[in-house]
Amino acid sequence: MKQYMVIEQFKADCTEAVYERLGRKGRMLPPGLHFVNSWKNKELGICYQLMETSDFRLFSVWTQHWDDLIEFDIVPVDGSSQSQKMLIR
Repeated sequence: MKQYMVIEQFKADCTEAVYERLGRKGRMLPPGLHFVNSWKNKELGICYQLMETSDFRLFSVWTQHWDDLIEFDIVPVDGSSQSQKMLIR
């Protein structure tokens, strides 16, 4: 399973709508795409989510539920312990 940092930039004047939909419908993740943790900036306009999946294509299924309110940047990441192992080899 690979990890990804999802950077969500809420579209202008959509923050309230994002949280309203989240409250009504949850994250709406397809099976196989797993939420790990999230962080928000102080202004609540950007959300950083760590997610895991073995199938990158699941992101397009998930983002279709939100792309009217949010712009997404999805970046593959490695934990620091994985990076250290690669450097030590």
